[in-house]
Amino acid sequence: MTDLRVANGPRRGEPAVSNAIAQSSETMRTETVASAYGRWAPVYDLVFGPVFRRGRAVSIQAAERIGGRILEVGVGTGISLPGYDKANRVYGVDISEPMLAKARRRVAALGLDHVEAIEVMDAEQLDFPDASFDVIVAQYVVTAVPHPEKALDEFARVVRPGGEIVIATRVGAEKGVRKVIEKTLMPVTQRLGFRTDFPWERYTDWAAERRDVRLIERRPLPPLGHFSLVRFEKLAEPARAAA
Repeated sequence: MTDLRVANGPRRGEPAVSNAIAQSSETMRTETVASAYGRWAPVYDLVFGPVFRRGRAVSIQAAERIGGRILEVGVGTGISLPGYDKANRVYGVDISEPMLAKARRRVAALGLDHVEAIEVMDAEQLDFPDASFDVIVAQYVVTAVPHPEKALDEFARVVRPGGEIVIATRVGAEKGVRKVIEKTLMPVTQRLGFRTDFPWERYTDWAAERRDVRLIERRPLPPLGHFSLVRFEKLAEPARAAA
């Protein structure tokens, strides 16, 4: 039987319907992440603060090698904000309003006048002009967003040439029992707002497809080396990336 949609072209309204469904699906996934993190807001500092303390410190140190205007994507409750030197200007964004409410209270209570603003924003659709920041910091964010490569593209867009993207991230096991466990847990952990199975190749493949970034560091982070500090440089001359 001939498919009339192929023979006669798309039916009237089909592209619009298809786009609407796709946009609705995207919105639902984003809202799922926001909802998951919102539920963590009351206990986030208590549960994750000690676990990720070293990763936060190393990320801040890496960012301050460049310094200047820093965007922290996934700023959450603002637990990192007091760690930045006040010579920098820090802008924090996150998709969860309950998280950001705690961040704003933290900024006010501690007098963190080096923090420019705290705003709700989607990592995959940053509301900034190109090359707005000297450094992008994303701590434990990339594996949580619905489309990690889309978020990475946004980081590369809003950082200036010569600046850096500093990422603290979970990296999935390449083999063995841990890899099996991570894959098994994925349906559960995705509902909680993050991925357990996230191969390193997703970063290297992303960088290989671009001409304006290069990987400059990967360093294991505690606990147990399941996490890494990853740094990308935004190239001043994109053609160099091909070389």
